[in-house]
Amino acid sequence: MSSDDLQVRAINTIRFLSADAVQKANSGHPGLPMGTAALAFTLWTRHLRHNPRNPKWAGRDRFILSGGHGSMLLYSLLHLTGYDLPLDELKNFRQWESLTPGHPEYGLTPGVEMTTGPLGQGFATGVGMAIAASHLAAIFNQRGHEMIDPFIYAIVTDGDLMEGISAEAASLAGHLSLGRLIYFYDDNHVSIDGSTDLAFTEDRAVRFRAYGWQVLRVEDGNDVEAIDKAIQEAKAEPRPTLIICRTTIGFGAPNKQGTAKAHGEPLGDEELNAAKDNLGWPKEPRFLIPDDVLEFYRKAVERGRELEYDWKMRFDAYKRIHPALGSELQRRLDGKLPDGWESALPTFPPDAKGMGTRVASGKVINALAEKLPELIGGSADLAPSNNTKIDGSPSFQKDSYQGRNFHFGVREHAMGAALNGMAVFGGIIPYGGTFLIFSDYMRPAIRLAALSPYPSIFIFTHDSVGLGEDGPTHQPVEHLMSLRLIPNLVLLRPADANETVKAWKVAIERRDGPTLLVLTRQALPTLDTLSAPVNKGAYVLKDFGTPEIILMASGSEVSLIFEAAQKLADEGKGVRVVSFPSWELFEKQDEAYRESVLPKNIQKRLAVETGVGLGWERYADSVISIERFGASAPYKVIFEHLGFTVENVVAKAKELL
Repeated sequence: MSSDDLQVRAINTIRFLSADAVQKANSGHPGLPMGTAALAFTLWTRHLRHNPRNPKWAGRDRFILSGGHGSMLLYSLLHLTGYDLPLDELKNFRQWESLTPGHPEYGLTPGVEMTTGPLGQGFATGVGMAIAASHLAAIFNQRGHEMIDPFIYAIVTDGDLMEGISAEAASLAGHLSLGRLIYFYDDNHVSIDGSTDLAFTEDRAVRFRAYGWQVLRVEDGNDVEAIDKAIQEAKAEPRPTLIICRTTIGFGAPNKQGTAKAHGEPLGDEELNAAKDNLGWPKEPRFLIPDDVLEFYRKAVERGRELEYDWKMRFDAYKRIHPALGSELQRRLDGKLPDGWESALPTFPPDAKGMGTRVASGKVINALAEKLPELIGGSADLAPSNNTKIDGSPSFQKDSYQGRNFHFGVREHAMGAALNGMAVFGGIIPYGGTFLIFSDYMRPAIRLAALSPYPSIFIFTHDSVGLGEDGPTHQPVEHLMSLRLIPNLVLLRPADANETVKAWKVAIERRDGPTLLVLTRQALPTLDTLSAPVNKGAYVLKDFGTPEIILMASGSEVSLIFEAAQKLADEGKGVRVVSFPSWELFEKQDEAYRESVLPKNIQKRLAVETGVGLGWERYADSVISIERFGASAPYKVIFEHLGFTVENVVAKAKELL
């Protein structure tokens, strides 16, 4: 049997494993796997450096299926090449507790590099991976010892390129000349509504050339040799590359190929059998993998073992020749923090004048920067306002990949996804900042970080109507509560400089999901918070006498309720002041601790928050909140008009008492 025949059957195995799984589930997307099978075959068997028996091998390339709806393409490849994904899992596609969910999920399925499905996210997250790889390579690679040298491959779709995030990310990648990016555009001319001509007619090649990408074309997406040649050309190019592959969605299905009918629904038994007849494939059994095809694909196991062994030998030699660099790179790849890093954390004495928590955050970043060389980050064109700059470090640019300061430009959506890519790549601790109001632009990336989970650090300043004169367009009102709704996202809103330090400590140590720091523009008094257990989410800041009422708040409102408590205490009232920087961390504490902070026998409770109050009812009887948009005025005037004054807090507390 000829090698060409084996190749054709190997490609068709991908097609029909995918189509059979979709048919069995009676749900899914057969079109992308059937249309891109030859493309994926070429990449995975001729170019992709990976080890199926060690999916986390540090020297591997990365593969992203940005069009995550075509997940069966990836699951088929993972099973065929020997990852720990049994055939029974493919047969259990889209079912409860299977390892083959409808869209790929990082951390669930071995070999899945990132969570994809919301279109454009994979495209932009890959840019972050390329940033991380370029940064680490610039620091650690030495002539003849290139330990960090991966390519970031992705299959992207029409939908990916339509999404605005891809424009942001592609522009950034082109500006930075991220040559480690090689993306395959599945150009099948079909969207769910019908032909892409209905809504998507710009010249994509010209668009990407304008971004600074190399653009290559493969006129026949089933031409393995043409695909192979394009990949070789892309690997030699210092710019990112988009390979436009003209494919046929649902290739092989005689009545549905090339149409929207092949996109998001099973082919149906009749059409599936017709497709198998059309491509010379047995109708039965379903999930057929010919023995010689499996033997061919499973060569990836030995090949991967050899690739990793060779990399480890080169790494051992690198560590002998460059012991300091080798030790540091090993620590970074292992995800370990350096000994004694906490000693760099600053402390701030009580100070009535204090500082904005955004200012305190900037001081923490720069204090940690020397002890944590892996700490890198930047801002969406707001570095002076977000206080994200690392002093003394160059900017990350195409001629200075070793730089630790990132200029994401006004690209919040792409910044969020890029941070995720940097975090999941490993070896660095990335952060990115903007105003809290613009978390709206980043929300899909924040949600995926929480779902996956990725240990990204999101910094949001100008956290309330306290930003003042910029007015309601820039004043977040509903944002705190909406972000608290996201499972596995830890939101920390510190009350002063010392709580900000401790919030950063939580963020640095947290590896099982994203952390979101919410910081003020306006100055806040530095309270007696040096020993505050911020990592517990909430704590008793002070008891004034035997508590009759609990006042609770986060962020800037803590100093407000503290002052109100003092006035109530002067009138003989017993008041407990609770600082509540993180609901999520508080809920993780045991019942005994939660009871010690919020005892059930103290039923009179008042929460104060410069945002909507929905949600506080789980902890408080009454809430002083904002149930409207803000206004343009100096922030003290806004606070007075909206009831965020000591007098109003005292009056509301007395009503409860």
